[in-house]
Amino acid sequence: MTTLDTAAAAVRTALLEDFSLEMTGKDVTKLEEARDTIPQGTRINVTFLGNEDLPTRLAAARAVKRLGFVPVPHFSARRLGSRADFEAFLTGLRADGSCHNVFAVGGDPAGPEGPYEDSLSLIESGLLREYGVRHVGVSGYPEGHPIISDDVLWSVLRDKSAALAEQGLDGGIITQFGFDVDPVLAWIEQVRDAGITLPVRVGVPGPAGVRRLLGYAARFGVGTSTAIARKYGLSLTNLMGTAGPDRFLHALADGYDPVRHGDVKIHFYTFGGLRATSEWIARFRADHHL
Repeated sequence: MTTLDTAAAAVRTALLEDFSLEMTGKDVTKLEEARDTIPQGTRINVTFLGNEDLPTRLAAARAVKRLGFVPVPHFSARRLGSRADFEAFLTGLRADGSCHNVFAVGGDPAGPEGPYEDSLSLIESGLLREYGVRHVGVSGYPEGHPIISDDVLWSVLRDKSAALAEQGLDGGIITQFGFDVDPVLAWIEQVRDAGITLPVRVGVPGPAGVRRLLGYAARFGVGTSTAIARKYGLSLTNLMGTAGPDRFLHALADGYDPVRHGDVKIHFYTFGGLRATSEWIARFRADHHL
């Protein structure tokens, strides 16, 4: 192994040392099936979907903790119908000891169902810290957002970073997934140039069907040109095939510079495939002696 190969392996090891996963409130059985392939202490985000209720969300966070992982429940600002709804969720999490790490996002609805317009309003409410939250994750969009301008995205990200500091909360950024490493690394450099020092978790799709991956990409405004697809390993002529993030992770390791990019880890969007993703990660780590 050459010196460059050794250096790249060391970077891949660092990137995957503390990866995180994502699940929905209804994926508890899938998490139980995958538990033996996921390192204890792994951070597992539990999404906030419109078709799930509070008991489902609390039960999922409780299961994550029971199985030896770190629950990171999501709060969807525009889906919270009232301050009472917000506090009910926080109260339940605090009672279960699952309140220390959360993720705040605006959410899909075009308009708020209650008093919270966006994730910044959740942070600035002061309720997160009041109920024992210590770390808040927020979203990042290296390829932009389908309906929010880049200027607004940058302004809000700076505001959220400042608000977390003002509240005395630790924080981090989880990016939307993508298939091209270049805009991700360029965006992280812009984040650092803007004076934002929050750790970044790069969103990566777990192994999944090509058709499914392209469907999610279209929904979230992720670039899928023929050149990008080929670069990632997607076949636009074989939608029945599957693809994993092997090439993406190799390219990320090759381009990652701790001096320029700061603290960077990986966040896997599992799209319901917790076991498939966790087994893929275990194989990838074993194949590369990570």
